[in-house]
Amino acid sequence: MNQDASYFFCGIGGSGMLPLAMIVQASGARIEGSDRALDQGRTPDKFAWLRAHGVTLHPQDGSGVTRPDQIIVATGAVEDTVPDIGAARRVGATIKTRPQLLSELFNAAPTSVGVAGTSGKSTITGMVAWMLHSAGRAPTVMNGAVMKNFADADHPFASAVIGGPDLFAAEVDESDGSIARYDPTVAVVSNISLDHKSMEELRDLFGGFVRRASKAVLNLDNPETAALAQALVAEGRGADVITFALGNSDADLAAHDLKPTPTGMTFDLVERATGDRRAVTLNVPGAHNVANALAALGAVRALGVDLDQAAASLETFAGIKRRMEVVGMRNGVTVIDDFAHNPDKIAASLKTLHAFDGRLLILFQPHGFGPLKLMQSEFIEGFAGLMRPDDILLMPEPVYYGGTTDRSVGSEDIAAGVRAAGRQAQALADRAACGDRIVELARAGDRVIVMGARDDTLSSFAAELLARF
Repeated sequence: MNQDASYFFCGIGGSGMLPLAMIVQASGARIEGSDRALDQGRTPDKFAWLRAHGVTLHPQDGSGVTRPDQIIVATGAVEDTVPDIGAARRVGATIKTRPQLLSELFNAAPTSVGVAGTSGKSTITGMVAWMLHSAGRAPTVMNGAVMKNFADADHPFASAVIGGPDLFAAEVDESDGSIARYDPTVAVVSNISLDHKSMEELRDLFGGFVRRASKAVLNLDNPETAALAQALVAEGRGADVITFALGNSDADLAAHDLKPTPTGMTFDLVERATGDRRAVTLNVPGAHNVANALAALGAVRALGVDLDQAAASLETFAGIKRRMEVVGMRNGVTVIDDFAHNPDKIAASLKTLHAFDGRLLILFQPHGFGPLKLMQSEFIEGFAGLMRPDDILLMPEPVYYGGTTDRSVGSEDIAAGVRAAGRQAQALADRAACGDRIVELARAGDRVIVMGARDDTLSSFAAELLARF
């Protein structure tokens, strides 16, 4: 990477762009950027923080892109019609996608950990970051969500950790196919299920990812990742595979005797090679987070971190923002902010919540019309199968900031399917109407869960809901 270059991040406030910009800035490069949310007056605190940390911000109208020596970094979602991209083409500036730049930084590190999978990536990456940090390994980390252990008053958006150049850990995305760019030392795959691409495409992408790695950490509880592990063994690479599972003694790292607590989980960690058994305490809830912990333990084990030390550091792992995050409780009503947005993530959250008594009032804001059309039946089956009779689902229309997209399947299609299956569901005009309905319905003992992705204002909405109780 050119440390003397000037980088312009188009969409700099995004969950994947902001941490990348901070990592690039730490190398000595100059950072500028624009964001549609800035122009629309959304999340002003975030942009004030960026300015205070030396980032020059421009309107997203092309006015900030003026020189051929600028490197324009665009998200995969940015279309050529965006003025900044048009301006870059006119002045002859270099255009890179976010995955292109991130993969260049990632692949340049002598040792790297790539965390992939349909669900759990941000949490596993956060756990890996904390365990490596606790072991004194000084990792540089790129995550797609804020890691609470690294957040403080001066770094409220701690989705990146600025460490040394020799060890790089990153969440790696398959949804846009960019996972094909990464050549990890350690490849972690938590699970593979239908999300953004067909299963055939996903098998090719994840298969290539693990085969390019020196070590692969794979989940035996997921049929697709278990098949990947078997394939690597058949290819003579069994020694390069670390497997994990819940309650399965065939796995290299297995969790037994899982018990939920009011704030998390306890379990026994069993290492197959030695037979050693360790009691582990997690302060994040749900069996899915036990699986995430096993994946992270496998990753740091592959890098030579002592397993006892790694397991001990898990007890102080504080979690990830918007991952089953309790906003607060007022008048007996608990509000929870959650990133769940695909069927697997929603299922994990609902199962975790139903480990304890209490009605759920679920606000689910879909993150786009495309996923609703692709996974319409999976969304309906997931909610209908896991909601209890007294739970209530409320859905506004999907997030839509403009652009070309097929809007033929909307929230009412999901709500109608859930009602047809015998559960309570309503689709309302907008999020404000859903909030009013929740306030009207809520009573002591209820838990309100705000679910959705790609919209930073969901956290503000959850806080405002709490205040209204």
